[in-house]
Amino acid sequence: MRTTLTIDEDIAARIEERRRRDGKSLKQVINLLLRAGLRVEGRSRVKRYRTRPHALGLRPGFDAARLNQVVDELETDERLESEARLRGAGASG
Repeated sequence: MRTTLTIDEDIAARIEERRRRDGKSLKQVINLLLRAGLRVEGRSRVKRYRTRPHALGLRPGFDAARLNQVVDELETDERLESEARLRGAGASG
């Protein structure tokens, strides 16, 4: 089939580069690229990843948005206890 195409300059430059690199005719390169594009288009679309929400089962009055603060407080408490143990061990030793 004969047809006339108007190709954007940036695309034409890439096609020409590929034509030179592969040593193929303009017709061959364009047909290869069109086939590849149509294969990709013809594939079934990738299923979108969806996250299903689940109830956390938190007690009423518990603020789930502040879980990081709870973790920080627990880590701080643990560190303070650890330091206290070390000071106590150093004083008796």
